[in-house]
Amino acid sequence: MKSFLDLAKSRYSCRSYSEQVVPKDTIMNVLEAARIAPSATNAQPWRFVILTQPEVRHEVASCYSGEWLKSAPVIIVACGNHSESWRRADGKDHCDIDLAIGIDHITLAAAEHGLGTCWICKFDAMRCAEMLKLPKGVAPIALIPLGVPAEKNNYSERHLVRKSMDEIVTWEGYNF
Repeated sequence: MKSFLDLAKSRYSCRSYSEQVVPKDTIMNVLEAARIAPSATNAQPWRFVILTQPEVRHEVASCYSGEWLKSAPVIIVACGNHSESWRRADGKDHCDIDLAIGIDHITLAAAEHGLGTCWICKFDAMRCAEMLKLPKGVAPIALIPLGVPAEKNNYSERHLVRKSMDEIVTWEGYNF
């Protein structure tokens, strides 16, 4: 079994998928990782719409400009329920933050299963919400394709290029 750091390092934004079907029990295992994710006040303001039928996937994929999304055998529409999320005293809504934690759990659980994922946030969220008939207060935050990476995929060593610790960490105050 990979260490957590090895697993995190192996995960990348996959943009090319094989046609191989992802078994429902594997999808459910990946979603379990999101279900147990932490959230502010344990509100769990997330909802995940799973799309596996080609016609529905392709319709939702049309909310995004990249044709490659249609190659994913599964699309998870990660939605946030803003009426359930915690708000800080200054009004800051933590829905998107909570959902990001859940999505990160999904991407890492998928990587553990040898599956590829990609966060897609640049899509027509209003159109997607209409297509899925989402209720008021529930917004699609990200599209997450899920599947076995194609033999020739977009993996690149650039995924491993990271800033140094000195560029991202200071101690006892903001000293950048």
